[in-house]
Amino acid sequence: MNYLEFEKPLAEIEGKAEELRAMGRGNPEMDVAREAEALDKKAEALLRDLYKDLTPWRKCQVARHPDRPHCKDYIDALFTEYTPLAGDRNFADDHAVMGGLARFNDAPVMVIGHEKGNDTKSRIERNFGMARPEGYRKAIRLMDMADRFRLPVITLVDTPGAYPGKGAEERGQAEAIARSTQKCLEIGVPLISVVIGEGGSGGAVAFATANRVAMLEHSVYSVISPEGCASILWKDAEKMREAAEALRLTAQDLQKLGVIDRIIKEPVGGAQRGRRETIDAVGKGIEAMLKELSGKKPDALIKDRRAKFIEMGSKGLAA
Repeated sequence: MNYLEFEKPLAEIEGKAEELRAMGRGNPEMDVAREAEALDKKAEALLRDLYKDLTPWRKCQVARHPDRPHCKDYIDALFTEYTPLAGDRNFADDHAVMGGLARFNDAPVMVIGHEKGNDTKSRIERNFGMARPEGYRKAIRLMDMADRFRLPVITLVDTPGAYPGKGAEERGQAEAIARSTQKCLEIGVPLISVVIGEGGSGGAVAFATANRVAMLEHSVYSVISPEGCASILWKDAEKMREAAEALRLTAQDLQKLGVIDRIIKEPVGGAQRGRRETIDAVGKGIEAMLKELSGKKPDALIKDRRAKFIEMGSKGLAA
């Protein structure tokens, strides 16, 4: 288990409980079950207390937790007959974006998402979930295909943002993001997006300009990272806590502002402590949102999607 900075007291208690159990395994005559159980109860109470009212910055940390389920985990668990489609038919295949044809509840769909990777090798290969222009152009190609064959599109968003490298800029990063966002607004099929971790900047909006947008309880969605915002506003990246507060990037704030439609609950301690439970909850959320959109005609889907984004900004957080 990887522990976050604010979880250090929890790490100590759980570590002591595990030490006791290890001593008991090494010496069967030692009766440590009662002490270990007491420590488990103490750890459970502390975990609930820590996650009862997370600050925006702590939610950022949880959203970035390396043990959270990633796009590939959701695709493997929720979709059947997944057939990956690669490349943008122009430059290359971007491994930060995965997508293809699949079945969800035995119905054909197109699924697209950011994949961060789960170890050093895969994270480097996936570029830590930061897509280049060819990733967005691949997504455009897949959305075009879905529109042609009348397949609902499901996107899973988990990216710190679009890759800001020199090569990406030379190949038209901003234009690729804009065209992907435009394609989201144009397709006449249901488009559903779930922010499963980080929803960073235009890199997230390019996938999440959807009829229905859901967020996991401890995910974040913002125009810029807290560190980037602090560097610009205060010339000090260490002020990321203040920036996270000001950005209103939590699922709870964004639902009040009308930016998202649904919050999907996570287990106590975050998705990383209940991967299967979280994946099942996301599956149920996707199923419910697809039902809401079933039977709608293409023109109605496009009109509703455009109206949804035009209306953003009309709601505030003031009482």
